[in-house]
Amino acid sequence: MPHFNNPAAFVLILLIPLLYILRRLKIFKRLTITAVLADWNGKVFEWKGKSQNFFSSVAKVLFWLAFLCVVAALAEPVITKQEKIYTNANTDILFVVDTSPSMAARDMDGTTRMDAVKNTVKQMARQNEGIRYGIVALGDEASVFLPPTGDFSAFLKKIDELKVGILGNGSAIGDGLSTAVCHLVPSSAQQKCIILLTDGENNAGEIHPETAAELAFSNGIRIYVVGTGTKGIVPLEYTDPLTGKNYSGNLDSNFNSASLKRIAQKAQGSYIEAGTYLQLETILNSIAKSENVTQNFIYRTIARPLYSIFLFAGLILIAAVWILKRVFLKEVL
Repeated sequence: MPHFNNPAAFVLILLIPLLYILRRLKIFKRLTITAVLADWNGKVFEWKGKSQNFFSSVAKVLFWLAFLCVVAALAEPVITKQEKIYTNANTDILFVVDTSPSMAARDMDGTTRMDAVKNTVKQMARQNEGIRYGIVALGDEASVFLPPTGDFSAFLKKIDELKVGILGNGSAIGDGLSTAVCHLVPSSAQQKCIILLTDGENNAGEIHPETAAELAFSNGIRIYVVGTGTKGIVPLEYTDPLTGKNYSGNLDSNFNSASLKRIAQKAQGSYIEAGTYLQLETILNSIAKSENVTQNFIYRTIARPLYSIFLFAGLILIAAVWILKRVFLKEVL
């Protein structure tokens, strides 16, 4: 909500009617200087009445507008908003996202599996406040894109950076899960879980997925496995971010759900298949609600000063007045 920290500055506006009254009483008169209007055999002075009056009036209006902008700046305008600050750790959720080429399959209600994952994850984060989110990408290897954080803007930015093929053509699910576990173990959150979003099976890396699941269970971390996409022949098209080469064709999608179920079971989680965008959205929101716990929070008032905007506007108006008087009215300032 906008307000002024120093509203007393608006008293300066009274200078406008005061100046008008003093001039009417002839106490404060404009300075006038006698000028020669024509030289001998020179060009006679020409008064362009209408245009001169117009530019003169505009200059006056702009000058007083600039004055009002300066007064408003002196009044210290600010805009405030209330921000919710959580005072205790609630839930940490680390998304482990498969970036192998099969995630470019377009079978999620007209969009690719990767785009469906990115969009639904962002929707989940917006609808479930107080949870810290992180991202681990997996391909031929695993990479931490963002450890669990409460910085929502940073999370959205990193989600958008996920691309198919960014880490090669494999799916190192075990490495991705173990990397996520290592970043969740030091957390003081009351609840900690991993959401694995994949459409394939482990075919790269050095750690077996079930070993990583056992590691998660021993540290009190639940793993939810979401099988993303449909089975059968689906169209696929993507550009390899490493080589710039375009690939297109059909994918025989038939991921091994049995191995994914075992991963979830060993970490006391669950395995769910999402064949449509709506199913994926519903699954993620359900997980967030089941993992969320009650936490304390306070409201903090954040003030954003606006005086610089008014000062800048005042300077622009003064510059416009100078141009009018110097260029159009031919006045020497």
